[in-house]
Amino acid sequence: MERSNHVNIIAENHRRLMKFKDEYEPITGKGCFHDRIKVEIPDCPIPVQYIPKMMYDECPLVGKLVSNGGIKNFVENELKEPCTRGNFGSVWRNFIKVRIKYDFEFWAVMFTTVKPKEGGEDIPFVMNHPQRKLFSVMETQRVELEPIRIILLKARQWGGSTLVDRFMAWIQLVHKRNWNATICAHIKTSAQNIHGMYASFLKNYPPWLLDAKEEIKFRPYMRSQSASIIKEVQCKIVIGSSEAPDSVRGEDVSMAHLSEVAFFEHTENNNPEQLIRSVCGGIIPIPYTMIVYESTANGIGDYFHTEWIRANKEEGDKDKSDKTPVFVSWFEIEGYSSPVESYSKMIDSLTPYEWWLWGKGATLENICWYRQKSREYRDQSDMKAEYPSDDIEAFKHSGETVFDQYKIDDLSKNVCSPVAIGEVIGSSSEGEQSLKDVHFVKDITGRLKIWEYPDEANISNRYITIVDVGGRSSKADYSVITVIDRYWMTCIGGKPVVVAQWRGHIDHDLLAWKAARIATYYNKCLLVIESNTYETDTTDGEHTEYILDQISEAYDNLYSRVSSDMIKQGIPQRWGFHTNVSTKTLIVDSMVQIVRENGYIEHDIDAIEELSVYEKKKNGAYGAMDGHHDDILMTRMIGLYISTQLPLPKEVKRGIAVKREIISEATL
Repeated sequence: MERSNHVNIIAENHRRLMKFKDEYEPITGKGCFHDRIKVEIPDCPIPVQYIPKMMYDECPLVGKLVSNGGIKNFVENELKEPCTRGNFGSVWRNFIKVRIKYDFEFWAVMFTTVKPKEGGEDIPFVMNHPQRKLFSVMETQRVELEPIRIILLKARQWGGSTLVDRFMAWIQLVHKRNWNATICAHIKTSAQNIHGMYASFLKNYPPWLLDAKEEIKFRPYMRSQSASIIKEVQCKIVIGSSEAPDSVRGEDVSMAHLSEVAFFEHTENNNPEQLIRSVCGGIIPIPYTMIVYESTANGIGDYFHTEWIRANKEEGDKDKSDKTPVFVSWFEIEGYSSPVESYSKMIDSLTPYEWWLWGKGATLENICWYRQKSREYRDQSDMKAEYPSDDIEAFKHSGETVFDQYKIDDLSKNVCSPVAIGEVIGSSSEGEQSLKDVHFVKDITGRLKIWEYPDEANISNRYITIVDVGGRSSKADYSVITVIDRYWMTCIGGKPVVVAQWRGHIDHDLLAWKAARIATYYNKCLLVIESNTYETDTTDGEHTEYILDQISEAYDNLYSRVSSDMIKQGIPQRWGFHTNVSTKTLIVDSMVQIVRENGYIEHDIDAIEELSVYEKKKNGAYGAMDGHHDDILMTRMIGLYISTQLPLPKEVKRGIAVKREIISEATL
């Protein structure tokens, strides 16, 4: 590498190092969060302070102390009293009471303590850089009078839980009365430990801050083993766990800290979603209410991962969570760095993964530490799980799935809202008449999402419509109809594109006719119906095995498992794509390669989620993780596999009909 590049990299490295050396003095307020203004009160215990500008603007006491040149002059000039030790202290304490309402960082360092990692006596709580990152999100929501809603993905121990509970304590002790909170962890001892940290700093909390005359402490609440109360502010703390969910159900709380959510127990009678709904369902979305999910990753597809995905969706997505996602990478944590003997040698020896870490924001000192630490791990996946660099890495290396999570992330970059929502209708809802006068009608309540309308150009083999058959009831699997456009495959580097998708619950015969209408709308394209259900479903007197035969009589571009030549030899026609052990492996292997090569354009966010939670079971079968679906994914796997086997699209001159021939497994 050229020396000039070395110089640029070293300069950038120096800039990154300086963020860990910024001036941060929470007692004076220098370098702290919020717009700050410098004030000088020469005779007070902290003569120079950088207080929040909002405090300066809203609190007359501050301006008068500054304009009078100190507390003594204020007492004499404003209160018209001789300055005594008593009234001097009273003014100073009133100033403190005002400042702690605006300045959490000052309150935390002055009146709360934490246990140092290296052991020993408790020390004042000064936030580290990761804590300051999380705090900035919570405090912004508080100041803007929004409900505080956070989902925190943790990497190692940097005090995320400590900060969440300090922030809840600040709201209870400084801002609110009768503002109850719950702490619920995966196991009871973890919740007790979090509660214990709160109780520990309360022992030294000054009673005068609450105008109390006795020690501030937790007291039992109505003989409950799980609830305690701070009587001076009438605030309860209730602790519980996923092991004993009844202890926190039905409590009247305004704040909830849910710790290690990814490890909440999932049993037949209890699951994380039910527990969290029972805990948080009564917390109304008003200012100063607070809900925080925090956890380390525990694989793909669980409740915590699903909520993380929802929180990261685009604004305006109807399924977007109300939580703000916060992730702290290992290289944002102080201490994970080692001295670099030679920057030039270090730069020249960087591996592709280390260059990726540099691109994510790590310093050369971080990377040097990572090299040394990784030697302790025989399996580098364990290292990445323990010290993830981003959220994808955190989840990817904490569980096993079929598709590469980084490649799924690449696919997700094309996710976007549809250009239209509605339904394709015809002259009827079923039968041959339903394929006449076919047109699209916009309807916000419709189930068909369109990203690209059909092109009127006369091109053969352009579109494919694929159907995965689900159930009729709302609790059953969904039925999905997907349309794929193959036009761009004719260009070098071009990819098939998902251009439309219908998803819902519907009777199986009506589903088949709906799919035929959508295929008709997309230029009478090849219609591929996954046939397993139609060949086995004879419930309620509905002989659905005959539906595909009926469709074939009205629609002449239906996928078959039997070729024309085989039909001539007397072999019965079998319509549709049949999924079995052999074909399932075939389409999964094909999809793995397509995802790895970023081989198609995906627009639907739910498809991205289904890719993320698709796994190989212990018995060797493929399927979605428990509690998830794979119906959208099945249409992609079948459709993209067939798409790679068909002849490329070809323009046909106007006036010349596109030749129809039976496309079958034998053809492919």
